[in-house]
Amino acid sequence: MSLLVVGSVAFDSVETPTATRDNVLGGSATFFSYAASYFTSVRLVGVVGEDWPSEHTKLLSDQGIDTSGLQVVPGAKTFRWRGKYEPNMNDRETLEIHLNVFETFDPVIPDSYQDCQYVFLANGSPVIQMKVLDQVPQAKLKVADTMDLWINMQRDELCAMLKRIDGLVLNDAEAKLLTGDENLVRAGHKVREMGPKFVVIKKGEHGAMFFSQDETYVMPAYPTPDVVDPTGAGDSFAGGMMGYLTEQRDHSPATLKQALAYGTVVASYNVEDFSLDRMRAIGRDDLEARLKDYRQMLSF
Repeated sequence: MSLLVVGSVAFDSVETPTATRDNVLGGSATFFSYAASYFTSVRLVGVVGEDWPSEHTKLLSDQGIDTSGLQVVPGAKTFRWRGKYEPNMNDRETLEIHLNVFETFDPVIPDSYQDCQYVFLANGSPVIQMKVLDQVPQAKLKVADTMDLWINMQRDELCAMLKRIDGLVLNDAEAKLLTGDENLVRAGHKVREMGPKFVVIKKGEHGAMFFSQDETYVMPAYPTPDVVDPTGAGDSFAGGMMGYLTEQRDHSPATLKQALAYGTVVASYNVEDFSLDRMRAIGRDDLEARLKDYRQMLSF
């Protein structure tokens, strides 16, 4: 069983209170793919420019990620993001964005990918997300991410997209913005009433909240003492969650809860270094060991 992800592949330049890294591998689909690859085979659809080094493609391919859907545009440049984190490592400022090839990204799902029954639409325009949905009508589980930019600029399109998906992942500020409700519990249910069968609200160091018609619960974050770079944590969380659901071929309530726990654990590793550096150093055994610790932490 394969998992399809469509989204950004990028170069990130990150400044934290203790260190800086320039032009490291980033992008929502990149973090998601790597996190999901611990659990299942992943098929990636994205776009990069001529400046994209082949060793980045090899890194993903060596992890078992199918990159045949990664389009390289000759003479063009890859999406670039530069940001700076505040001392609390929760708040960040975007200093520069150069969309480059991502500005005109119009994904075409390869024929060999169209049998994927688990689909994740990483952060992007809801117009593009709906174009992807048109190409995977047979998908069993369709989950999307979004952000404040699309809530502000393409609200009508976003609302139309929400009626076509099974799950939505967004952060707490975005849930409040989308619904106009400062109470996060009410906001979560209001988002679900817009269409998705379930909603996951990410709360950074405070974990995540889950909403469905029958269940509402909170999953705390894993207590990571050394946060080096939070970039991609939310995407890694979603990748771990969706990777586990695909591996299990199931998204029942019990499996969803287990999937959120795996997503939490994967994200806890992601923040321990820049880019994919920490995730490259671990394997499934490490995830299982940390999940065991996490489970014991929650037992009372």
